[in-house]
Amino acid sequence: MKVLVTGAAGFIGMHTTERLLARGDEVTGIDNLNDYYDPALKESRLERLRPSPRFHFEKLDVADRAGVERLFARGKFERVIHLAAQAGVRHSLKNPHAYIDSNLVGFTNILENCRHRKVKHLVYASSSSVYGGNTRLPFSEHDNVDHPVSLYAATKKANELMAHAYSHLYGLPTTGLRFFTVYGPWGRPDMALFLFVRAILEGQPIEVFNHGKMQRDFTYIDDIVEGVVRTLDRVPGPDPDFDASRPDPARSQAPYRIFNIGNHSPVELLDFIEAIEAGLGRRAIKNFRPIQPGDVPATHADTAELAAWTDFRPATSVRDGVSRFIAWYRAYYGA
Repeated sequence: MKVLVTGAAGFIGMHTTERLLARGDEVTGIDNLNDYYDPALKESRLERLRPSPRFHFEKLDVADRAGVERLFARGKFERVIHLAAQAGVRHSLKNPHAYIDSNLVGFTNILENCRHRKVKHLVYASSSSVYGGNTRLPFSEHDNVDHPVSLYAATKKANELMAHAYSHLYGLPTTGLRFFTVYGPWGRPDMALFLFVRAILEGQPIEVFNHGKMQRDFTYIDDIVEGVVRTLDRVPGPDPDFDASRPDPARSQAPYRIFNIGNHSPVELLDFIEAIEAGLGRRAIKNFRPIQPGDVPATHADTAELAAWTDFRPATSVRDGVSRFIAWYRAYYGA
C-alpha cells in the first residue's frame, strides 16, 4: 500500500515505518523535526529509514495547511497513520499554544485531506491520558472520558470527537489508538525510562513523583507497532449493534473505532525502577516528590476490544523491555 506516516522521525513513527517497509509498503514520512527534544535523535532515526527505496521523507509541519494539501495531492495515499503531535503532559502546562497548533489545527488538516483525497482508512494516535480523572480500573473504551486533567489530554479527546464527526459526515473510516506509556529502544528523552537510565549512569538522583505511589501500564514499542499495523489493515464500518438510545462511547453508527493499546499489566513505579537498576547493575538515588499537575496515579488498559478486533494482546514483560532499552542506550550513547 501507499501509506503516509506523520511524525515519522518520532519514536513510534520510526518503528511503525520500519515495520511497514519490511512488509513491502511504500511509505511517505513527514515530520517537522522540532526541538521539543534533541533533533539529532530524530535525524538518527531517519537514517535508519532512508536506505529503503520505498521510503520518502519530507520535512513538513502538519499545521502547514497549504503544505499538507500539496503533499496529499502528490501522494495519492491509500491509508494514513497520523502520529505527529505535540507530546508531553507537563509541557502542555507551559506551552499550550504548541498543542493547539499541532494537535488541533494539524489534525484538522489531516482530516480534511483524508476526506477530499478519499483515503481508505485513517489511524491516529490518541492517548491513555484521555481517561483523566477516572479512577475505575482497568480503563475501558466503554467508559466516559469527559474529565481530562491536562490540556494534552483534552486535545487527544478532541481528536477522537473530530474523527467521529468526519466518519459520520463523510464516511471516512477512522481508528483511534489510546497508547499506554510506550517505551523501548529509540524512545523519547522526556520519558521516565530515558531520564532514569541517564541519571543513574551519571550518578545523578532521579525524581520519583507521588512518592513512588504510581502505577503505569508500560507498553513495549514492538507491541504498540503490532497493534497499529493490525488496526491499519482492518477498516472499520458502522456498528450494526449501536443503540442511539443508549450510546456506548466505544461504538458508533459511523465507520469509527477506538482501542486501548496497553500491556494490561500495570507496574508499580518502584518496581519499574528496580528493573532498571537490575539492568544497569547500579542503584538509583531517589528524590521523592509530590504528584505533578496533570499526572494521574495509575493507568491500566483493558485490551479486550483490541484482542477481539485484531486477535492480538501486548505481552512483552517490563524486565525484557527495559533490558532491550538499556542495550540500545549503551550502544547509541557509548554509555
